[in-house]
Formats: sequence, C-alpha cells, structure tokens
Amino acid sequence: MPFLILFFSSILFCLSPQEKNERGFKVKIGQSVPEFELILNNGNQISNDDLLGKVSVIQFTASWCGVCRKEMPHLEKDVWLRFKNEDFILLGIDLKEPLEKVNQFIQETNITYPMALDQDGSVFEKFTLPNAGVTRNIVLDKNGKIIFLTRLFDPLEFEQMIEVIEQELKK
Repeated sequence: MPFLILFFSSILFCLSPQEKNERGFKVKIGQSVPEFELILNNGNQISNDDLLGKVSVIQFTASWCGVCRKEMPHLEKDVWLRFKNEDFILLGIDLKEPLEKVNQFIQETNITYPMALDQDGSVFEKFTLPNAGVTRNIVLDKNGKIIFLTRLFDPLEFEQMIEVIEQELKK
C-alpha cells in the first residue's frame, strides 16, 4: 500500500502546476477574469476593468498566512519592481482583514504594490472553490483573460509565472 501512495504521489508531482486541478480554483485558464470592485488601502477604488490593457497579476494574501509572507518579497522584487514601469499591474488582495491590519501587513512585508481589501471574501470566492486557501496568483493578459494560475509558493512555478509575464508583455 505505501508503494501505491508513493506511486500516485509521484505522478501528481510530475504534472505541471497548470495541469493539477486539485488546487481549489473555480476559474480556469482561458476564462475572463470575474467582475469585481474593491477599495485599495489608500481609499481608491479598483475593478477588473482597471486591469484591461495591462498584463496583470492578482495576488490573494492575508497577514496570518506564512506562505504569503514568504512569497511577497519575491513578488515585490522579482515581479513588481521589475515590471511596474511597463503595461503591468500587480494587485494584492487581502482576504477578510480590516484596514488597520492590512496597513500593518504592508509595512511588515515592505511591499509597494497596490493592496485591496476583500473584507467579506466575496471576490476571493469568485476565483476559488469553497474553503480554498490563500497564497495564489492569477495572471491575466491585456484583455483580462486568465493565462496562468499559481497556488502556494513553489520557486519553479514562480519562475514559470515570470516567464509568462515576460512573454505576454512582449505581445
């Protein structure tokens, strides 16, 4: 029996991140981003329409999430600071936390990319199946179509995401 568990686990591990469907996403590659409207921590509004014309990464996060805290410096340095002067936006969306907590989280993680508040989780639920966890990124093309999905922080998958962003910005 342990051999079977090891065998099937190795098969799942060999699948590319895009082929794994057990990751808790409701959305799929090729679909349009669900409609949403949120308030940024600075009080401005942002919606899915504001992402059109830009390659976009939507990052779902929360201050209590250790994996999020591990990934965020990489998002800041390797994604936001690298691409922010192009037709690109990285939008962090904090899940179910008040403004004070989100602002403290931003300060602790030293991020400079925009952060929105999804205080009731309704936007998160448009993207994920019930009881799904945070630490996920959704990459959109300039037309608002989903072109890449990540879950948790896997350095290989993170590099693949950067490659997808680079290729999309060249179009």
